[in-house]
Amino acid sequence: MKLINKTAIVTGATQGIGLACATRLIAEGAQVMLVDIKEEGAQAAAALGPQAHFFCADVSQKADVDAMLKETLAQFGHIDILVNNAGVTHAADFLDVCEDDFDRVMRINLKSMFLCGQAVAREMVKRSSGCIINMSSVNAELAIPNQVPYVVSKGAINQLTKVMALNLAPHGVRVNGIGPGTILTELAKQAVLSSPQARHTILSRTPLGRCGEPEEVAGIAAFLASDDATYMTGQTIYVDGGRMALNYTVAVKE
Repeated sequence: MKLINKTAIVTGATQGIGLACATRLIAEGAQVMLVDIKEEGAQAAAALGPQAHFFCADVSQKADVDAMLKETLAQFGHIDILVNNAGVTHAADFLDVCEDDFDRVMRINLKSMFLCGQAVAREMVKRSSGCIINMSSVNAELAIPNQVPYVVSKGAINQLTKVMALNLAPHGVRVNGIGPGTILTELAKQAVLSSPQARHTILSRTPLGRCGEPEEVAGIAAFLASDDATYMTGQTIYVDGGRMALNYTVAVKE
């Protein structure tokens, strides 16, 4: 176990990649605060055992982030790891996206990472150590026509990761990103795996011939949080089945 005596916050932690990350960090010995706007996260935390705690918060709101930080410090005393994972999508063509939906996606996907990252980094700087992981996407660089605010937010997350890393490096705090491809989560099923045709399209762009599992993303988060990654900062690792390297399509096994 590589994270014994470490404490972590995972946002968007009630399902999918967030829950998988929390589960893996606990398996590696960490204590984890699961944070989500969905109150059923309390049950998810309880199922993970005594190393898991839950805090209900809207991490796009500063008051909630401040309360989250206060509760985490009360429970654990310090913070070593932040996994900024909360995120949503909104499907609409560019000409049809309304301002409220654009703002909502940017607030949850991007502003939350700024607010949580800044609040937690202020505590990490006091101890001259810490690791922040921002959940990006292959769509930071590859666009989907009807996922306008999502694609924009993920591109911005990559730049936020870099500027955070540069600012915090002198303080001993590392910041990296993870860019998943299509992972078998409820979010992906709703956004890009909604039909057999959509599945065929995704797999035709995936050299490994399958979608990823949340646990495969969580493994990268555990690596980045561990001492195995102490010389890495400002990077985004793509967990995408080879999609970013592909310049054509591949055959799909039906």
